[in-house]
Amino acid sequence: MILIADSGNTKTDWCCIDGLDAVNSFSTSGLNALILPKDKVLSIFQSEVSEKTEGMSFSHIYFYGAGCIDASVKLKVEEALSKVFPNATVTVESDLLGAARSLCGDKPGIACIIGTGSNSCLYDGTEIVDNVPSLGYILGDEGSGAVLGRMLISDVMKGVLPESLVKKFQERYNLDPVTVVHRVYNESDANRFLASVTPFLLENIEEPAIHRLVLNAFKSFFTRNIMRYDNYKNKLINVTGSIGWYFKDVLHEAADAMDCSLGAISRAPMEGLVDYHLRKG
Repeated sequence: MILIADSGNTKTDWCCIDGLDAVNSFSTSGLNALILPKDKVLSIFQSEVSEKTEGMSFSHIYFYGAGCIDASVKLKVEEALSKVFPNATVTVESDLLGAARSLCGDKPGIACIIGTGSNSCLYDGTEIVDNVPSLGYILGDEGSGAVLGRMLISDVMKGVLPESLVKKFQERYNLDPVTVVHRVYNESDANRFLASVTPFLLENIEEPAIHRLVLNAFKSFFTRNIMRYDNYKNKLINVTGSIGWYFKDVLHEAADAMDCSLGAISRAPMEGLVDYHLRKG
């Protein structure tokens, strides 16, 4: 039996595979191993994952995680998982490689994550061969839930949006500048806080000001990320993540405007990752 994990900032999806069948799927807390200390990573695995997999024995664990971008971070996760599952062989890779394998399988293409954060890569069918750095929601993460939320809250607080939309937003969220500044600058989950208001964008996407905000954010994603890859016009751009999925109509509109060709769009990588590892055996 093998265990596959796709871990982002918001949640971690797990799937147990026995032979050719997925026998158990569940979700636990999200984690970014680049930021979290080793004891916190271990605690999440011990308190949440072991409970969900009690009585199961795994030969291999494939963990694709946010922040797993260098050897030291991968080792942190590998050691934590090995303590919980001492009989399993553990392989740790980045969530971006997981997205690429999920979306593209063995075929080359451009793979993107557009969820709470955003990222992209050029994939050769086996490995990532180029990556424009994400840089997080302050310096990058264009088109992500965190950046969309940041733009929306800023437009509300500064009165850029029409008064009717400002009133509607405040009736729902009741945020003031002091609270916003505290949540963004003093708390560790600022990206999740910012992304938490994106349902308002989806519900009001027909409003011209809201549509324009989302469209411009996606155009920025293409301009500052996808268009940095050589020969991007001749490659399919594949996307996974909740923001890309729920706003796919506007994403298509932005891609057309930037002369980019979208391929597969999925809500989450897990289904594609299960297919990938079943093919690999």
